[in-house]
Amino acid sequence: MKLRKLGNNLEVSALGLGCMGMTAVYGPASDKQEMIKLIRDAHDRGITLFDTAEAYGPFANEELVGEALQPIRERVVIATKFGFDIDQQTGARGAGTNSRPEHIKLVVENMLRRLRTDRIDLLYQHRVDPAVPIEDVAGAVKDLIAEGKVKHFGLSEAGVQTIRRAHAVQPVTAVQSEYSLFWRGPEAELLPVLEELGIGFVPFSPLGAGFLTGKIDENTQFDATDFRNYVPRFSPEARKANLALVEVVKAVAARKSATPAQVALAWLLAQKPWIVPIPGTTKLHRLEENLGAVTLDLTAMDLAEIAAEVSKVKVQGERLPEAVLKMTGL
Repeated sequence: MKLRKLGNNLEVSALGLGCMGMTAVYGPASDKQEMIKLIRDAHDRGITLFDTAEAYGPFANEELVGEALQPIRERVVIATKFGFDIDQQTGARGAGTNSRPEHIKLVVENMLRRLRTDRIDLLYQHRVDPAVPIEDVAGAVKDLIAEGKVKHFGLSEAGVQTIRRAHAVQPVTAVQSEYSLFWRGPEAELLPVLEELGIGFVPFSPLGAGFLTGKIDENTQFDATDFRNYVPRFSPEARKANLALVEVVKAVAARKSATPAQVALAWLLAQKPWIVPIPGTTKLHRLEENLGAVTLDLTAMDLAEIAAEVSKVKVQGERLPEAVLKMTGL
């Protein structure tokens, strides 16, 4: 497995594993023992970065990841996220965000217990809290780092000015936001600022929530509990229009004897050496397919072709409406 560096000194596998979908969001939770085995199989195949959050469940995903990684804790990097208003006793969701310093510190104590560890390698603020200055958030995490309970600070879906302000208080190791050929918003402002500040980037939904695999079309039926039912970009009409994007990826995949998923992930890896995508899956054969992207070489000509063809496609539909964020904690 090739390695990449996030920030100044957090070394991880070139691909991580997003564990969110193992307990919900894309449909019913998968079998716990099967997911524990899959997480351990991922490590056996070279993955060292595992991504979770208190909001996934809530709590169920962290508990799963903690149990799965306990025997190999010293050989992996665990990333998790705080920031939603979640009752720490019952798991009941409040109305929005909560990044008050005293709440962060309480949440981290519970995270350590759920994750069966004495420290969190990478702790993200899941969503910016408009009621709490980011300097106070960064200060709280700085305290936790000083106590040895957290190793690195991250932000998720934060704007560039927020990132700058946080970074001035406590250096930010990584920012996590959606990025793929299906959503290229970070290219305009975010990526240049991360490069300037020396911050790593961890794209979630690097396969466009499955769309870039080529396995989804306008006739695909999602489970009733699947969040994609509520995303405008996944309406049947939008999917039909957006298939033009998938055709671009399929054409390159056919020429490279690869799969569309491998091309989509290899394209991300080719953008910057400090980008570490975290595709999620509940199936071993998909995990192995995704890992093939690490050794797939996209030439300058391949990348130029993708850029030219993708520029002709206007993706239809909104990305993640606020209602979906509140429902899933993505």
